[in-house]
Amino acid sequence: METEDQSVFCFPQLINISCRKPTSHQPEDVLLTVLLSFICIFTVVLNLLVIISISHFRQLHTPTNLLLLSLAVSDFLVGLLVWPGEIYLRTSCWTLGDVLCLSYSYVSFIVTFVSVINMVLISADRYVAICDPLHYNTKVTLKRVQLWVCLCWVFSLLLCSIILKDQLAHPEKCSSCYGECVINVDFEGGIVDLIVVFILPLTIIITLYMRVFVVAVSQARAMRSHVASIKLQHSVAGRAKKSELKAARTLGVLILVFLMCFCPFYIVSLASSTFTSSAKYFQYLFDFNSCVNPLLYALFYPWFRKAIRHVVTLHILQPGSSGENIL
Repeated sequence: METEDQSVFCFPQLINISCRKPTSHQPEDVLLTVLLSFICIFTVVLNLLVIISISHFRQLHTPTNLLLLSLAVSDFLVGLLVWPGEIYLRTSCWTLGDVLCLSYSYVSFIVTFVSVINMVLISADRYVAICDPLHYNTKVTLKRVQLWVCLCWVFSLLLCSIILKDQLAHPEKCSSCYGECVINVDFEGGIVDLIVVFILPLTIIITLYMRVFVVAVSQARAMRSHVASIKLQHSVAGRAKKSELKAARTLGVLILVFLMCFCPFYIVSLASSTFTSSAKYFQYLFDFNSCVNPLLYALFYPWFRKAIRHVVTLHILQPGSSGENIL
């Protein structure tokens, strides 16, 4: 009976200070692990396609696509590092030590911050492009965007260091027992995380997209009024109306998915002082946003579908393929 009891611990020889093994042998647990594995692969593949496409074709080296590239890199790292870590912690005891646990937590925070900040930068880019198109080329240049992307990564490193300052000073706090790896954030760090990573970006994104939506609808109505006297009045009006609906639908999806992925995790974290097992599912939803991002920001672009064909068929390996017309 003693052996059976000890078998449920990660380190039976340290039974008094050892964590219990994760219970992941139920059919529903196995199914969830398989699903998470597919999401992990999907996240890596989709974002890798974005990275290869934008990096390879010179025609895609634009300020907007540079932001998409930065977003894809951060989301790629989520699929490459964060998701495997989540699956490992779900199915096994942590046996890699406190230092690697701290490194994993640090990387998880950084790539999440970068992804969120990139979404804000993309929102600002689209805001300038639609609301101030005459000055877009002078306000949004390639060098300025490169600077903002670099600042985005540097700011994420600094912010992560502030939020995880307690763990950085005491790596042993990454676990309360042997075989565990948890992220412990103090009250001050949690407030900073809530404001800088959730409330502020959410406010900016919604404000910018609502402004973009209003301007897009106004432009569509102005164009419809301008062509009202010509013979193609009905067809143009129909196209204008479709553009209004498409703009509304696209912006609605962007905002809705962002809310669906981010809000539940922060609401649960705010309502509970401890990271409960049920909150883990909201963490999965939080990370799932990195899988959705390439679909929302890149997959709907015609050049991306064309670039995929070039990548999958290995056409990009041919000499001079980087200079081809991909738009």
